[in-house]
Amino acid sequence: MKKIFIYSIFIITIWTISGCSGFQKLLKSNDYNLVYNEAVKYYEKKDYFRAQSLFENLENIFKASDKADKILHYLGYCYYYQRDYIMASYYFKNVGNRYPLSPLREESDFMAAYCAYLDAPDFSLDQTYTYQAIDQMQAFINRYPKSTKIAQCNEIIDKLRLKLETKSFEAAKLYYKTGYYQSAIIALKNSLQEFPDSHFREETLFLILKSSFIYAQNSVEEKKKERMADTINEYYTFSGEFPNSTYINEAKKIYNQASEIVKK
Repeated sequence: MKKIFIYSIFIITIWTISGCSGFQKLLKSNDYNLVYNEAVKYYEKKDYFRAQSLFENLENIFKASDKADKILHYLGYCYYYQRDYIMASYYFKNVGNRYPLSPLREESDFMAAYCAYLDAPDFSLDQTYTYQAIDQMQAFINRYPKSTKIAQCNEIIDKLRLKLETKSFEAAKLYYKTGYYQSAIIALKNSLQEFPDSHFREETLFLILKSSFIYAQNSVEEKKKERMADTINEYYTFSGEFPNSTYINEAKKIYNQASEIVKK
């Protein structure tokens, strides 16, 4: 058994060395059509790193041929499957930039936008790439209004916008959590102004109400009634829009306390 095991390891090692040797020869080969065909074979075997290496060597060789757009397209997918979305997007974009009449352009344009979406960071981080991904998806919709990808593009845009909404809401909510109630009121209202249909609209309006009440409570006496009146207005805004809210009982308590102070 031990001999069989050692023999098997030996055979696998020989095959590996042979495979590497063949790949190295392809990297140095001047038979570019052979290299292209072998690169496609590597790609089809899902050996994306080797396929990528060969296609990159061919990119300038076939720049003016009918293979040029295909090579860029393959390179985009090689990087995509290796989860390098920045490089994938770069090559997908170049299909349309360099060869605007390519039959691969629509798919490449979508994949460039899709890679931007995949590369968009968590909502807690800088959202520059999220905005760029939205712009690219919208550009695709505008360029290909009859594409079969339109529904998927709209779904992705919704997901990206939710990320921006979450970023805006959580940043504003942080002021409330840390006790900066006046800043919380301003930030929460700005968030709703930017995202009027926010998924967090109910909680945002309630936090505005609650922040307004606490801010009024902590005010000097000569400002307290005026600010409690503002709290009452925030209650009417909240309860008018969400009369059956899970927060409505707490909101009513705030309203009653604010009303008592205003009546004094």
